[in-house]
Amino acid sequence: MHNLLGVIGWSGSGKTTLLEVLVSQLAAEGLRINVVKHSHHDVMLEPPHKDSARLRLAGAAQVMIASPFRVAVIRELRGEPEPTLADQLALLGPADLTLVEGYKWEAIPKLEVQRPSLGHPALYPNDPHIVAVASDEPRPDDLPDKLAWLDLNAPATVLAWLKQRINSPQA
Repeated sequence: MHNLLGVIGWSGSGKTTLLEVLVSQLAAEGLRINVVKHSHHDVMLEPPHKDSARLRLAGAAQVMIASPFRVAVIRELRGEPEPTLADQLALLGPADLTLVEGYKWEAIPKLEVQRPSLGHPALYPNDPHIVAVASDEPRPDDLPDKLAWLDLNAPATVLAWLKQRINSPQA
């Protein structure tokens, strides 16, 4: 699963900001990067007055919006269970790397974005799937050697770690 990495952390820790840097740099190097972003909120993907929203609200099971610039498929669950991460990943095209923001309960390799100043407990002590931590604090002395500790304030170090991971067949 070296081409799949979850990025987890408490709200406000900087996950999306870090992902923006990583995605932009990797894409600039010619890599194809997919991102899955999980939200607990009811996201509005189009204004209610637009044709696609009106058709969805009229009862369409799925609405595809297609243009020369992008394509989106909106599927109303209408009481069905939320699809699993595996279901969502199956919908994506091929990529050199798929980054998953959220889905912190999934058994996938994960990078924890941690800012102790926010007052939340670290997630890595209780999640064996966390392979690295990007933090604005120094590496704790009692950290297991197998867990990479990265400087959140130096995104280039996180990028270097991630590129090494992408290129490592045993990762």
